[in-house]
Amino acid sequence: MSHNASINDVPLTSDHASSDTQSGADISAPKAVLEVTGLAQRVASGEGRLTILEQLELCVNAGESVAIIGASGSGKSTLLGLLAGLDSPTEGDIRLFGTSLAGLDEDGRAALRAGQVGFVFQNFQLLPTLTALENVLMPLELAPQGDIEAKARDWLGRVGLAERMDHLPRHLSGGEQQRVAIARAFVAGPGLVFADEPTGNLDTATGDRIADLLFTLNRERGTTLILVTHDLTLARRCDRCLNLEAGKLVEWQDGTSAPAVAPLQGGQDV
Repeated sequence: MSHNASINDVPLTSDHASSDTQSGADISAPKAVLEVTGLAQRVASGEGRLTILEQLELCVNAGESVAIIGASGSGKSTLLGLLAGLDSPTEGDIRLFGTSLAGLDEDGRAALRAGQVGFVFQNFQLLPTLTALENVLMPLELAPQGDIEAKARDWLGRVGLAERMDHLPRHLSGGEQQRVAIARAFVAGPGLVFADEPTGNLDTATGDRIADLLFTLNRERGTTLILVTHDLTLARRCDRCLNLEAGKLVEWQDGTSAPAVAPLQGGQDV
């Protein structure tokens, strides 16, 4: 896949002094942003119950970057959906910012995510009938504070799209669409961002620049980053790398034998 190379000219740090009051580095936030105990996920199959995840334990602290790797079909995207409270596990407890998801209904989980959790997806998931600016405005409209349009415009400027904010997604390159998605993920000042194969649909050069942008924001804003990837080069840039294999997470240290991680086929995973 080939997209515009103009992303190479994008500044990775902001020329704006941050005026955000919500930040992943907020000292009032609990040190453990995410805590998982005894997590299991089983689904019905033709042969009974299929175990996808089994008795997972995980703790991620504020400001960390954590990669989750594994072969296609190993359950990485399933795990990410559970951690974000988008789905419910068969067993176990997940605590986001100290709050157990088990005690919340769907509306309660959505309220917890609003303003505290951002998402970056492989397929961008921009609304096609909205401009770049309107897509970035969406999280702010859920919890409006101050001049939300100025804030959205500022974030599009930070990711190098000040001149493209009035364009619809179909008029943007893949790299530009992913930068819109990153601005949307960070605009509300979340303490945690989940990224599911954020470079999976991009050419190597564009993917590298998107990764640079994500890690710059992780470092400068203290936002916790949890990303799913099949790309070991990307995974090595994280503070920790966890391999999902046979339903369990195992810490993977660079320098040891590489885990069996295959590229996605047609952008599909489980």
